[in-house]
Amino acid sequence: MRVAIDTNVLVRYLTWDDEAQAQKAAAAIENAETLIIPLQVLCETAWVLKRLYRYGDQEIAAALRTVTDARSVQVNRPALETGLSLLSQGRDFADGVILAEADAAGADTLMTFDRAFASLSKATLL
Repeated sequence: MRVAIDTNVLVRYLTWDDEAQAQKAAAAIENAETLIIPLQVLCETAWVLKRLYRYGDQEIAAALRTVTDARSVQVNRPALETGLSLLSQGRDFADGVILAEADAAGADTLMTFDRAFASLSKATLL
């Protein structure tokens, strides 16, 4: 079966902070023939792990890799890799995803009010 998961399922699986829900999440994730992880779920998971669980950037990257490196996972790999690359530089995972999607869409520039994000290629500070 092809299964897409929501953020709360991925967070339960990675943190195992609620035994009953974590077991259900593990069963869904590990028994899926194909596991579909939307980019929004990865962005939200990175944010939740950082803000609520106080994970460091390397811990977040390792957690996301734990799930996404499986052969049965379907995810936008270029956006994932760009997000992980920025995360490894101490930047925001979601900014990497946004940058990758803008590049894939052929954007000439990316407008932002975020000064740190504007320092990235194709980003223009408004």
